[in-house]
Amino acid sequence: MHNLPSHCHPLLIAKTLSNLTFAEIATQIDKPEVWTASLFYGQAVTDEETAEKIYKALGEDSFVAEYNTNHLTGGQLELTKKRFINGLIGMSESSLGVKGLVDREKGMDMPPKDPVLYRLYEALLVYGYSYKAIIQEKFGDGIMSAIDFRTSVERKADPKGDRVVITMDGKFLSYSSPEAWKG
Repeated sequence: MHNLPSHCHPLLIAKTLSNLTFAEIATQIDKPEVWTASLFYGQAVTDEETAEKIYKALGEDSFVAEYNTNHLTGGQLELTKKRFINGLIGMSESSLGVKGLVDREKGMDMPPKDPVLYRLYEALLVYGYSYKAIIQEKFGDGIMSAIDFRTSVERKADPKGDRVVITMDGKFLSYSSPEAWKG
């Protein structure tokens, strides 16, 4: 997590100072919870209107002042509303001059060292070929899109201990047939 884009650190500190959950922020900006969390870790960008709503939800100028006074480290630029909004819309230093550029590979080492992330990775190692085979049987030769994609995390009560339910909902995309290769 040390490789997060520069705008993520003040964003995460602002979330902590606000005492809001990702679900509460998502409700305030009328967006999905997991997608909202992805903004905070630099895995997505948003439009300016949504960025303004996040700025407002997190406490506006109060968290900017708190961040600049107590959380700046050597060599960092002071946080401003413009710098905050620009990070969320993909105009931060991390975007390398390309509006909306997201560098998604920086967020995690592989294999992950964090226990929660490792268990998700482990689930794919254990069940990945099963998922692939069943997708192939039910849909044919193709993949589940991570672009046309929705996901959620729910808590499910269980007498043996509450369960984590992660739903991944991606559009099926078939591979092209050899006939499609002919000009």
